[in-house]
Formats: sequence, C-alpha cells, structure tokens
Amino acid sequence: MKVVVLNGSPRRNGLVSQMLEEVVAGLPVGVEVETFFIHDLLVGTCMGCMRCRSLRHCVLPEDDAHRVAEAILGADGLIVGSPCYWGNMSGELKVLFDRMVYALMGERTNGLPVPLHKGKRVVMISTCNTVYPFSVWFHQTSGVFRALREIFRWSGFRIAGTLGKSGCREHPELTPREIRKCKNLAKKIC
Repeated sequence: MKVVVLNGSPRRNGLVSQMLEEVVAGLPVGVEVETFFIHDLLVGTCMGCMRCRSLRHCVLPEDDAHRVAEAILGADGLIVGSPCYWGNMSGELKVLFDRMVYALMGERTNGLPVPLHKGKRVVMISTCNTVYPFSVWFHQTSGVFRALREIFRWSGFRIAGTLGKSGCREHPELTPREIRKCKNLAKKIC
C-alpha cells in the first residue's frame, strides 16, 4: 500500500506537522509513505485555461504540481493537513489542488465530473489558534474540512476521518489523547 501525505503547513515543526508525523507513525509496517511539504514546492498558479480537462495533464511548464499529481494517482490513500487561514486551508495547498484538477477528476462530454479515486481513503488534519467554542462557532477547522471535502467528494475519495485542534496558541503541544487520535486516524486509512 502507498500513502501520500500533503503537509499544507509552512512550519516544519508546527502542530500540523507533528500531527501528520503521528498519523504516519501509526501506519502499519510496510506501508510506503511519500510526504510533500507544500511550502518547499515550486508550484505555479493555475491559469484557468481548462485545457487539462481534455488533455489529462497540465499545460503549464513542468513543476512540482505535476510530480504531486503523479504521486496521488499512484497512491492508495491520502493524508492531508493544513492550518486554518480565515476558515479555510492554506493558500499554498489550495493552489496545489487547483493545479491538480485533472489528476483528481475527469469530465464527461456533457461536463459532469468523473471521480478518478473511487475507493481510496483520505484523512484530514487541521489546527487553528481560535479557542473553543469560538473555533466551532466561527467554523475554523470545520471550514478547512468543508473545503477539502468538496475536493475529495468530486474526486471519489472516501473521508475516513478528520482531526482538528483548536486553541493552538495557548496549547502549542500535542496531548497524549491527541496523539492517540492521530494513531487511530492511521488505522482508518488502511
């Protein structure tokens, strides 16, 4: 089994990164893991030309978006993490998903989408600084999950689980309970 990890955090040692590491550590022995730290990738912005829909590849010059798209196409599962920015995923992660539409879903001649990843599972992680209950009222991590669900629903991925952590400024460390929850997410991806 091959799992791709997309780390949408700009902080290598931040809570999103730590949570993703705990999920990966909980995967069974023998699972092949390929991790992409989105902040380090060179990804041009989508031009909205829509040519990728008919050509099945992006026409922009070769960059890391092409490499990530190939990895996802060859993966059996996906683990995605992002901090919450204004109730949504990080901008760098959004740009990457915009560039990879052709690798996530096809299109029928009548314009209806064709999911390319039916049967594959995805787990999602998000963090925010907003404290509970305001994080819930203002749709912070749930906003990240909503945006990612939209992408994964049309791509055919099955959401196997989510884990959000609020109040990160006041609690900048993972609790033993949160680490256990990360390990449980790992069980859901396989």
